[in-house]
Amino acid sequence: MTSVPTPIPSRTQYVLDAIKHRILTGQLTPGQALVETELAAQFGVSKTPVREALKTLAGTGLVVMSQYKGVTVRMVDADMAREVYDVRLLLEPEALKRAVRRGASLNAARDALTRADAATDAAERSLANREFHRALYLPCGNPLLGRMLDEVRDQAALVSAVAWAASPSWEREAGEHREILRLALDGDADGAARALHDHIASFVRRAFPQAAELPPATEEEGPK
Repeated sequence: MTSVPTPIPSRTQYVLDAIKHRILTGQLTPGQALVETELAAQFGVSKTPVREALKTLAGTGLVVMSQYKGVTVRMVDADMAREVYDVRLLLEPEALKRAVRRGASLNAARDALTRADAATDAAERSLANREFHRALYLPCGNPLLGRMLDEVRDQAALVSAVAWAASPSWEREAGEHREILRLALDGDADGAARALHDHIASFVRRAFPQAAELPPATEEEGPK
């Protein structure tokens, strides 16, 4: 028989979502200690759901558990950025290409872009941008590919939060998002994939110029 995943208790889920939101919007910064007793007091729960939430976050790569330092928000450096964005460059443009070729609806991406443009603070804009990217790759027709990209999504958002805190580049990226969506809505699968590849690669190179060179677009996705 196929085992059914055990659902996360509601209190643990609440704490998990709250801590993740704080990390991905920069309220909790890389290297910051996450003390169970303090978090339990803040959220009005016992230490058990906090401990379980932190274990889950460690599994997704957002926090690090150390015997000596306790639990801390994961540090972001050039190597981490290169690893995470390397995976995105390999998978995300291909997923978008497939979504466009199969005529999938991109209404969710358009809505996310609208929310990002109307955002009044960095946290709201960051969350909308994450939803924009997910709405591009999720309808690719391959659920496993979507799940693989979901697995690196939070780590990519952590890299972005650190980069934006140091050097905001919202306007440039918003323009690139609009061009990616325009090409996708026009049915230009290859052009949208190239634009997405360039968007992802240029962001990490600007944010972490000391990172090792990321792979270029494939011949199919390269310049015309």
